[in-house]
Parts: sequence; C-alpha cells; structure tokens
Amino acid sequence: MHLVLFFIFALFALAGAANLLLQKHPINSALSLIVVMSSLAVLYLLLGAEFLAMAQVIVYAGAIMVLFTFVVMLLNEGREEKTWGSSAARVVGFPAVVALLAVLASAILRAGRHYGTVSLSDGITTTQDLSRVLFRDLLLPFELTSVLILIAILGAVALARKDDGNA
Repeated sequence: MHLVLFFIFALFALAGAANLLLQKHPINSALSLIVVMSSLAVLYLLLGAEFLAMAQVIVYAGAIMVLFTFVVMLLNEGREEKTWGSSAARVVGFPAVVALLAVLASAILRAGRHYGTVSLSDGITTTQDLSRVLFRDLLLPFELTSVLILIAILGAVALARKDDGNA
C-alpha cells in the first residue's frame, strides 16, 4: 500500500511541478507549488518522518507560499480576466481525485482491520535530536535562509513601489 501511495503522490508532485512551469498566470503557478509541497509532505509521512512532514506543510506550503502569493499579487498590476479553468484540469483532475479517494478509502478500511498491530522501532529520532541538529549544528544555514527570504521580500516591495518621478 505504501508503494501505491508513493507513486500516486510522486505523480502529483511531478504533475504539479510541470504545471508550475506551464502556467501563464503567476498565482496559478504558486498554487501548483503548493500541490508540490503538499505532495512532498505526504511522501515524508510515508517515510516515517512526521516532524518533517508537518514542518513542510507549516513552513513551506503555509508561510512561504503565503509570502510568494503576497509578492506575486503585489507585483501584478493588470486586471484579472475571469476563466473557467483549463479543460486539461477537468479531464485529468476528476479521475485523479476519484482514484485518490478510492485508494485512501481502501487504505483506511484495510487499516481499520489491523488497528493496533503497528509497532515502532527503537531507532526513531526524537524531536529533541532533530532540533539540536537544526538549531546548533545547522544554525548558520538556517539563519542565512531567513535573511535571504527577508531580502527577497524587501526587493519585491522595492520593485513594486510606484515611481512618481520625484526622486
């Protein structure tokens, strides 16, 4: 079952990445990136890395994508045209959703029969070990990433500022 879920969400990640590159509208590209980040979070769950999966959803699909969407909307100055979506999304999307729901339903029904038989191994990394590595051993890259994101936001705001000619 893990292999089936892996292939489904790997295909979602690849399709979202391809859609990210093919979209003409930046907001749709940002939404495709959210699909990629969410699919990666599910792949982390399948690997048994629950903390990384939740961090992926909270940090990347949540906070970073809100910032990306804010910057895209800040820089986008044209009027939006109303579209009804792409026909490819309807043709591929509806069967994909039905297949995903069928796989998830079968996994839930199968897990209900074997509830309580899962055991954890002794080699699990705790959140304390992970935080020690992140905030002690990798503190410099962690802080440099936050500074880089701040510089990118300030640059986007500077680019989006209207120039009235009185410099």
